[in-house]
Amino acid sequence: LSGLDPAQPYFQGTPTEVRLDKSDADFVDIIHTDSAPTIPNLGFGMSPAIGHIDFYPNGGEEMPGCGKNPVSQIVDLDGIWEGTRDFVACNHLRSYKYYSDSIIYPDGFLGYPCASYDLFQSGNCFPCPEEGCPNMGHYADKFKGKIKADFLKLYLNTGEAKDFPLWRYKVTVTLSGRSKVKGYVNVALYGSGGNTKQYQITKGTLKPDNTYTAYIDAEINVGEITKVKFLWNNNWINPTFPKLGAATITVEAGQNR
Repeated sequence: LSGLDPAQPYFQGTPTEVRLDKSDADFVDIIHTDSAPTIPNLGFGMSPAIGHIDFYPNGGEEMPGCGKNPVSQIVDLDGIWEGTRDFVACNHLRSYKYYSDSIIYPDGFLGYPCASYDLFQSGNCFPCPEEGCPNMGHYADKFKGKIKADFLKLYLNTGEAKDFPLWRYKVTVTLSGRSKVKGYVNVALYGSGGNTKQYQITKGTLKPDNTYTAYIDAEINVGEITKVKFLWNNNWINPTFPKLGAATITVEAGQNR
């Protein structure tokens, strides 16, 4: 059984006979997309973990792309009916959109086991454990034999619009050069599966020999990495023409470590 943002009002906190629960089937997976409190946030979905595995994309409360202004959302590509409905319950309805995208992307929507979304965002729960990470949505049941805990909370980020899956990488850059400068460092990944856009790894004071780490959620599965593009820029014109390079760049994929 897959629960697509199971209802919160009149169901949260009730006995298991009344609501969806992991005792209802051999394998119950849940996608929470609208679990903010009903009052005052109008959250339609429940927040407690109730399945064998519970996914909390983007933290489970507010989904990216749902904060658009009402007019642009209602006149969206999906048409006026879907746009109007999305405006009323955008976060809630994201659950079925993620699910339908998950059918097309069997390797997408990896959920990372973690105690909280904040810890996930800061990289504490990266990469996947030895047994791997389950895929949110249609292929979640591939993980059925690997569950060790009573409840398994899983976190991931998604895109703002179709196509929703993102693939998480840890990028570590050690700089080379002679003097420190202020600016930013961007990195793009190239691989057998395609190329990503540029992602900012750090900004502020850039010091040679220092190491900077960022977790990026790429819009494609890069696959086998073939090259990395490194760019840096200082924020204003510097008459000394400072030079910076990358001594090393390390990329770790969450999926296969």
